[in-house]
Amino acid sequence: MVDKKSKKVIATAFGCGKEHDFALFKRSKTPLLPEVLGLGDSGFQGMRRLHKNSKTPQKRSKAHPLSQEAKAANRALARERIVVEHVIGCLKVFRILSERYRNRRRRFGLRFNLIAAIYNSELDLRRK
Repeated sequence: MVDKKSKKVIATAFGCGKEHDFALFKRSKTPLLPEVLGLGDSGFQGMRRLHKNSKTPQKRSKAHPLSQEAKAANRALARERIVVEHVIGCLKVFRILSERYRNRRRRFGLRFNLIAAIYNSELDLRRK
């Protein structure tokens, strides 16, 4: 999870092997306050059942194409979410996160949290 205003990594969760982001989110039971707006990509369809104050883009189907209003809403949501994607890109500068992880699985969470802490401290140094 990333705070949109400060661009800091505020929470992490990890799975064993390949696991979908939304399944990991449900399993981790990360608490979200009701007043916090949760933004997710199209993989988080159904997030509204878990957190009422959340937004995900609408998906189209062959039978039901998106209207112009829905496309505009999806574009506006993408403009809000781009902050999170930029943070993920900054974290992937560390090659251990961008390539296949070949070390002990138990230590991946520790290493990711250390990298997130380095990123957060760099943000603090930039603001001073």
